[in-house]
Amino acid sequence: MSEPGGLQGSTLPVLDKPTQEDRPGPPGRADHRFWSARRVPAAVVALALLVVAAAFLYDVAAVRAHRSAMAWRSGLARQLAERPLDDIWVLVGAGVAAVLGLWLILLAVTPGLRDVLPMRRTRPDVRAGLHRDAAGLVLRDRAMEVAGVQSVRVRTGRRKADVRALCHFRDLDDVHADLDAVLTDAIRGLGLVRPLTLSVHVRRPGKKG
Repeated sequence: MSEPGGLQGSTLPVLDKPTQEDRPGPPGRADHRFWSARRVPAAVVALALLVVAAAFLYDVAAVRAHRSAMAWRSGLARQLAERPLDDIWVLVGAGVAAVLGLWLILLAVTPGLRDVLPMRRTRPDVRAGLHRDAAGLVLRDRAMEVAGVQSVRVRTGRRKADVRALCHFRDLDDVHADLDAVLTDAIRGLGLVRPLTLSVHVRRPGKKG
């Protein structure tokens, strides 16, 4: 029996208190995905800016105190003044800066948390989400209750649940029909805003040896 990709972290529903901008409408209204806090990218950017700003601030203060500027800042200023715009290193630096800028913009305008599926609201002041691994585990357990199913593998995406079952007795069409009925009911019971599209594949176990 195989399980859906290994459970990483908690598989319990995620609860969130809506902000003023995210007040819900009537219960059952479609909600948007959860937004990630982006703590790691924000910390990396803040740390990099802090280091660069501190270095420049220290050097400027040293020059104001009638000391010579650091070699790296003098060299950087000379390079920026002397190198033409079509120099390969200028183009490489501009490309890297553009890629980093686009990456930060992408993080700012996308919600993230792709592993959390929004659930329908039953209370106006609470948002709930279900991890995809948890949804896959529920579907696998329900599929194993169908007579004739030997093992099940479930892969749960944001929009689709792909179920592959091995059947060691009963007709394959009968097992397929039972799995369709049972898993459709299970998906409905998950209470997701956008119910997963179900894809079921049933086959016999391969011959040993």
